[in-house]
Amino acid sequence: MSDELTPENPETAEAEPIKQRKNGLYPGISDELAENMKSGWADTELHGLEPIAQAGRTAARRAALSARFPGERLVVPAGNLRTRSNDTEYAFRASTEYAYLTGDKTQDGVLVLEPSGTGHEATVYLLPRSDRENGEFWLDGQGELWVGRRHSLAEAEQLLGLPAKDVRELPAALAAATGPVRVVRGHDAGVETALDDKVTAERDEELRVFLSEARLVKDAFEIAELEKACDATARGFEDVVRVLDRAEATSERYIEGTFFLRARVEGNDIGYGSICAAGPHATTLHWVRNDGPVRPGELLLLDAGVETDELYTADVTRTLPVNGTFSPLQRKIYDAVYEAQEAGIAAVRPGAAYRDFHDAAQRVLAGKLVEWGLLGDLSVEKVLELGLQRRWTLHGTGHMLGMDVHDCAAARTETYVDGTLEPGVCLTVEPGLYFQADDLTVPEEYRGIGVRIEDDILVTEDGNRNLSDKLPRRADEVEAWMARLKG
Repeated sequence: MSDELTPENPETAEAEPIKQRKNGLYPGISDELAENMKSGWADTELHGLEPIAQAGRTAARRAALSARFPGERLVVPAGNLRTRSNDTEYAFRASTEYAYLTGDKTQDGVLVLEPSGTGHEATVYLLPRSDRENGEFWLDGQGELWVGRRHSLAEAEQLLGLPAKDVRELPAALAAATGPVRVVRGHDAGVETALDDKVTAERDEELRVFLSEARLVKDAFEIAELEKACDATARGFEDVVRVLDRAEATSERYIEGTFFLRARVEGNDIGYGSICAAGPHATTLHWVRNDGPVRPGELLLLDAGVETDELYTADVTRTLPVNGTFSPLQRKIYDAVYEAQEAGIAAVRPGAAYRDFHDAAQRVLAGKLVEWGLLGDLSVEKVLELGLQRRWTLHGTGHMLGMDVHDCAAARTETYVDGTLEPGVCLTVEPGLYFQADDLTVPEEYRGIGVRIEDDILVTEDGNRNLSDKLPRRADEVEAWMARLKG
């Protein structure tokens, strides 16, 4: 009676055994069962596969990376599964850098660019199909009968346009590597351990910064993905409006679940934790508990985005009256934010400073706060100089958008917030006003009201384009849209 099989050749002494689940109902595996499971399976190899849609784009991105770091070995991991509880894992999401350079989104993958002549030879290291001979496919927790079929290495080569090798060979290859090496850190501890004596944090950070800045300007494929994400997100917002009565009967979680359904049906996932903030929760910038009540007469701040299967996300916010109609005060505050957003969007154009849209929106909001008597007799200029409006505006007016909801975050300050906009840049414009429930410096009727309006804006050759314009923004348009959806 045999109680373990090995994932490698069973005759190899160094092979690690496939571990049986503790407290499993079967004490072991008979030799007869092990032999039976080896045969009787159809050949499922796929042939004649077409390259993925962005294969040409990923090749160009790798070429740019190669040109930036000549003569150096470059290692970019996808990452590994992370444990959620005991033997269950969180859903896997490949690292942005790896997916950007390969188009592959599978766990444990590693892209390696080996110096060769005047450039590099790129190889993607992947998990191959589960081995049927040694039983891995049905005994291992990540075997194909447990988690599904993987592409073979030959299939991966056809799809990605890259040579593919078994990732289990990679540690030895990295250990034997000589010359300068850089790795994208934070995704694969095993890869980093294998390279521990060959890399430095400073050099690796330069690689991460380059890959972040490479995404500042989106190509046509990426723009199309962002459009797809925004369109699906708009449909998700419509879904939410249609079921607001059910959310009133339950909680913010009904809203969260409703939008999540759209994200999973039309994309890979949500691009970030949905903010479904009703009533005073709307004054908490990243309210993701989503466990509060949804009450008529209050506002719902919904900040959510669908992530496409290619891992590009939308990031959209609308603030909606739960009962379909703004109160006079809610509308006054909403209109102020809308005016600020209009000013911010108008400032997005080629050649403008990145900060211009933020400054334009903040000036409008500061002016409203002064007009409403919340800042004494100070001038707008003095308020902006001292930043006093930030008590109620709190955050910056936007950020870069792409594969990460806060995309390009590792870029240098001089190329990001101190940089200049150019066609292909995609960013959010999202001013807000937030009056905390315990803020004694504002009239009582303001307290607990939070408003944010956010759209995804693409810089074009002659100005900008709002990718999320399928959702209304003006207060009267919002009310009419909600009435239509509620029937």
